[in-house]
Amino acid sequence: MNASPHPESVPEDFVSADPQWYKRAVFYEVLVRGFADSNGDGTGDLRGLIQKLDYLQWLGVDCLWLLPLYESPLRDGGYDISDYLKILPDFGDLADFVELVEQAHRRGMRVITDLVMNHTSDAHPWFQASRHDPEGPYGDFYVWSDDPSRYPDAPIIFIGAEESNWTYDPVRKQHYWHRFFHHQPDLNYDNPAVQEAMLEVLRFWLDLGIDGFRLDAVPYLFEREGTICSGLPETHAYLRRVRAEVDRLYPDRVLLAEANGWPEDVVEYFGDPAAGGDECHMAFHFPLMPRIFMAVRRGDREPISEIMSRTPKLPDSAQWGIFLRNHDELTLETVTDDERDYMHAEYAKDPRMRAYLGIRRRLAPLLENDRDQIELFTALLLSLPGSPVMYYGDEIGMGDNIWLEDRDAVRTPMQWSPDRNAGFSTADPGRLYLPAVMDPIYGFQAVNVEAQQKNPSSLLHFTRKMLAIRRRHPVFGTGAYIELWSDNPAVLTFVREDSGDVMLCVNNLSKHPQPVQLDLRRFKGLTPVEARGGVPFPVVGDLPYLLTLPGHGFFWFQLTERH
Repeated sequence: MNASPHPESVPEDFVSADPQWYKRAVFYEVLVRGFADSNGDGTGDLRGLIQKLDYLQWLGVDCLWLLPLYESPLRDGGYDISDYLKILPDFGDLADFVELVEQAHRRGMRVITDLVMNHTSDAHPWFQASRHDPEGPYGDFYVWSDDPSRYPDAPIIFIGAEESNWTYDPVRKQHYWHRFFHHQPDLNYDNPAVQEAMLEVLRFWLDLGIDGFRLDAVPYLFEREGTICSGLPETHAYLRRVRAEVDRLYPDRVLLAEANGWPEDVVEYFGDPAAGGDECHMAFHFPLMPRIFMAVRRGDREPISEIMSRTPKLPDSAQWGIFLRNHDELTLETVTDDERDYMHAEYAKDPRMRAYLGIRRRLAPLLENDRDQIELFTALLLSLPGSPVMYYGDEIGMGDNIWLEDRDAVRTPMQWSPDRNAGFSTADPGRLYLPAVMDPIYGFQAVNVEAQQKNPSSLLHFTRKMLAIRRRHPVFGTGAYIELWSDNPAVLTFVREDSGDVMLCVNNLSKHPQPVQLDLRRFKGLTPVEARGGVPFPVVGDLPYLLTLPGHGFFWFQLTERH
């Protein structure tokens, strides 16, 4: 299909009855390059993803999050954009993208994609024009300086890969600012033309029907002396402008902020609580994720309880995004040095499993392929406050390949079948963008969608069932979170409650069976009905409610009035 400069927008018949659809949604992160190859060139593409939409609908996800699709030299996995308005030819063209969005909408699924607002590739025409014509219209599109000692308090993000946030350009004979790799120069948001250009980019994709953006590296838009150049007031002012534009023209779309920090700091990216939130609709809760891993390995709820206790109330329109794994390393930035050492010792004994400040492993290998642990982690992901974000392949327990460079370890082809190239591509195996996992435990002949769809007791069917239960109970996305104390630290118990829908979640973080006594007198007279099997448990009375859980077991109860 040839590229179309002005593809038709998708029909406007996919409109949510509630503009806050994202609060109840389950997101599914898709690496287009690694999902499905439709033309046999060894690289996944948009048409391949379209062919797999029925599977994603069957699984029960609500929104696809696509990693960058834009034209790029691919020196940083597509996060180095050379043209914001074009699709990377490897993936297809704009007409393919519009068809993907339309076909997803027909199946009741939405689509968001990454937008890198902070920087571009050094191959972007804006940067090339800025280098060669300092007095031209793009001369001030980037942050240039004769003095590379400016902003000394801003830390280097990629320690080891970069020695400075400044790089000298021999063409312009000045230094340019970059918070990430030296081939990713930062845009100059003090220039009003840059602000307007980025709004034009947003409008372009929203006009094509996309349901929102994950705003990558959003804290770093502005720089000021004497600061760490992160989360500045000017950044929040611009985000308010972006949100106002989205609310005015595209009221059912979503902005998801990637801001790695403590919840009391990240909450600033939601905006003014008095206005119900006037910046981003969602933000990732980064500190929760490593604490789930710590709590289960220790068999102690304290890491989860502590981070949830310091998670502030959100504005009315706001929602956390929570996750277990994604396309990057399991980041350990928001932990202490001792906690980081503990996580490395427990989950990444081999130094090859580590990257930057984190761990480059998928969920199943992190949990030693222990089905009980994987189920417990999935239950926590789907029941803790926020909208869960799943990573492609985790629903079948895909493995990783630590022999690949950097974060490619967790970006291998989706394993569809035991056939050639895991059913991902008909290409010669040597032409694949990355080799499929082939080890005896996690290899595609042992772990694949086809086999697990045929097996009703598989991890895939378990995940699908849990997603269906969550969909029946919107309280998981919108309800209050109330932790219930017990004298057994190995058991994490909480209630999700909203408008009369009450879900009681009891989680054994220990590998050993555990008893727990709960004070449920507030729910006296209600019957806990176990959500997976529909089995009623004894009615709640005045006495402590006693439960026994198997190792790494959990219960989801709906508290109902049964007669």
